[in-house]
Amino acid sequence: MKHLLHGFAPLSHLGVIRVEGEDAVKFLQGQLTNDFALLDDGHARLAAFCSPKGRMQASFIGFKRGPAEVLLVCSLDLLATTQKRLSMFVMRAKAKLTDATDQFKLYGLVGDAVAQAIDPAAAPWTRVDAGTSTAVALYPANGQPRALLLTPADAAAPTGAALTTEQWLWTEVQSGVATVSQAIFEALVPQMLNYESVGGVNFKKGCYPGQEVVARSQFRGTLKRRAYVAHADAPMFAGQEVFADTDAEQPCGLVVQAAPAPNGGFDAIVSMQTAAQSAGLTLGAASGASIALLPLPYELLEDI
Repeated sequence: MKHLLHGFAPLSHLGVIRVEGEDAVKFLQGQLTNDFALLDDGHARLAAFCSPKGRMQASFIGFKRGPAEVLLVCSLDLLATTQKRLSMFVMRAKAKLTDATDQFKLYGLVGDAVAQAIDPAAAPWTRVDAGTSTAVALYPANGQPRALLLTPADAAAPTGAALTTEQWLWTEVQSGVATVSQAIFEALVPQMLNYESVGGVNFKKGCYPGQEVVARSQFRGTLKRRAYVAHADAPMFAGQEVFADTDAEQPCGLVVQAAPAPNGGFDAIVSMQTAAQSAGLTLGAASGASIALLPLPYELLEDI
């Protein structure tokens, strides 16, 4: 039986980076995995910031607030580091990055609560503005619509039932779309989180740090790790290793993010070797708690 949630949750684990200046869009176009030059006012972008080796240092939901301003929503525990790293590449570009977290409130909407901000049937990454607030449609969880809502810091909270952040994080896991946090900093290339399958990578745009590695992984058919949704009866947390019974010494994967499951245990997004799908999986060690894979809630793009 599906566990259904309706309401809104405060997202204090996320922060906002503001990028402003006449070169803001051009600057981000050269740094992130997705295309911001072609981004219109009706959409947001999922994107990653990678190291030169293609490893994800942060992920964002980003959207324009005018021709010279972009807001990037990211994991708060990586915000300061990411702002500093990105700022190093500004050089002569007319763009400035600031921490704008205190100026906004972020909420996650799920179920019936979504309709107050955006069409529940809207495709993921659709964006709607209402005054000074912005709503972005996300990937669903358990078939239920979800949305990210950004409002001014002094605006009233959404209406509906109040959900806990943990409840919202469980819907994040169920959606299969992971947010990069400090625990997995530089651990994975975007395809290891299925980002190319959920609108997080544009292979037609120009260069960005790590672009050659990301493109080579896609076009040469060398993807050997993917993200999966999983369940365990034991506590799970980002950064834990996953083992397969085919190799008790070397881990086959990594827990990316996790949350308590409504009916007990924990659910998680796990990035692991595709060859281990049919193996017996355990958490933390070969003798750890068993892990069961759940159906992935979207189709993967085939390797090119």
